[in-house]
Amino acid sequence: MALAMIYLGIPEGMLLSLTDKETAKDAWEAIKTLCQGANKVKNARIQTLKSEFKAMTMEEDMIIDDYHMKMNGIVTNFISLGEKVDESYTVKKKFRAMPSKFLQMTSIIDQFEDLDTMTKEEAVGSLKAHEERVKEKIESRQSLLLLTEEEWVKREKAEGKLLLTREEWLKRTNKEGSSNHRYRVGHGDKSNVKCYNCNIYGHFAVEC
Repeated sequence: MALAMIYLGIPEGMLLSLTDKETAKDAWEAIKTLCQGANKVKNARIQTLKSEFKAMTMEEDMIIDDYHMKMNGIVTNFISLGEKVDESYTVKKKFRAMPSKFLQMTSIIDQFEDLDTMTKEEAVGSLKAHEERVKEKIESRQSLLLLTEEEWVKREKAEGKLLLTREEWLKRTNKEGSSNHRYRVGHGDKSNVKCYNCNIYGHFAVEC
């Protein structure tokens, strides 16, 4: 009778491990051993989740919604293992794990808000509002750069090419340098010019 009651009170997967037990005492000892093993696995999993949660940070290119879902997944696993997770702890973790672009905002909230009473929803709402403001500034800056580029194109069409490639610049520089050099060599009073080749006045070394 006791053995039958044990069989009725255990999961089906565990029942197969007890089919060879002849007494209630043997079955109970086997269940105890199995549960101890399960507890070890559970505790090991909890420690792994704690390490993941502690090391978790939001990447620069990650959005708040994705970060929130990732954190919620870890918290859900904690709860499924019977662990209680304090909401204020997760809220503080959200703000501590923010990238540098959120630093000013998180510092202000930490100063003027009570994180012990703030809910997860309020924390996510604040972070998403700041994320939208940052996104708006970036888009505005990109639009300004695009407008400047369009203005340059218009000016180039109206006034000719304003920017030179490196090859064009070198070609023009060498050409102008050669002209100036020929002018200096072929013209002007060179009586005070000393040749560095023969040390005689009146000509340049290239003319020696």
